[in-house]
Amino acid sequence: MTSGYEGLRTARAVIDLSARGRIRVTGEDRKRLMHAMTTNHIEQMQPGDCLYTFFLNAQGRVLADAVVYCFEDHLLLSVEPEVREKVQTHLEKYIIADDVTLEDVSASTGEYSIEGPEAEGDRGVTETGLPGTRRVVPAGHVPPAEVDAEDVRTVRLETGRPRYGEDITEAHIAHETGQLHAIHFSKGCYLGQEIVERVRSRGHVNRRLRHLRVAAAAPPPPGTKVLAGGKEAGEITSAVFSPAWNAVAALGYLRAGTETQELFTGEGAMGLRVSVL
Repeated sequence: MTSGYEGLRTARAVIDLSARGRIRVTGEDRKRLMHAMTTNHIEQMQPGDCLYTFFLNAQGRVLADAVVYCFEDHLLLSVEPEVREKVQTHLEKYIIADDVTLEDVSASTGEYSIEGPEAEGDRGVTETGLPGTRRVVPAGHVPPAEVDAEDVRTVRLETGRPRYGEDITEAHIAHETGQLHAIHFSKGCYLGQEIVERVRSRGHVNRRLRHLRVAAAAPPPPGTKVLAGGKEAGEITSAVFSPAWNAVAALGYLRAGTETQELFTGEGAMGLRVSVL
């Protein structure tokens, strides 16, 4: 157990987020366009606001997630580094007669958050799922990090906070992720809304991302199958050994209706018991 991990769990700590991709959105139509391209309510944002949202395709699949910062003269999209180019290319296809300009400012800016149970702020926009606040600053002005990436990953899995690219991909629709704070259900039209509304009216999905505890000393690899009654019920997407739990904290998709059954990662004596939190 590192001092950074303990500080993040029990107090608060600085997390360096500068490796993320950041896209600056300017122009008179910036809010209108971003409102139409994301699942959350961009048009009502005011300078200083920060929210979490999804970018969907027309089939309702999650192309990326993002934290959106609102400044006086621009919006700033913070995305996972792996999807930075994909998001910018996706948005550029929809800029036709709009007064909107996109600029990749990942290299010229830095980003950090202060998170932990003693921090103030919105859990919905943090890396760990703990309370916290985020900041974007000029490159080189990020305060020294007090935790490393593995500390952050361990805590986020303890709280059940998914990461795009590990726990959420284009194979998933928004409702399956369980991150409904990314969706504003009465904001009006946006790309992928028809699928979101269809799922909402139907009232259920066939699978859902679940927060899991695995009775093991070593994390099972991504893709490990979860069984219920000897039949496949889902699979683990990410896992880590939690010193605080003395067990494995994980996330994984489970088939609807299997959450209350006895779950294992394998059959018979080799199976590891899985609990849904």
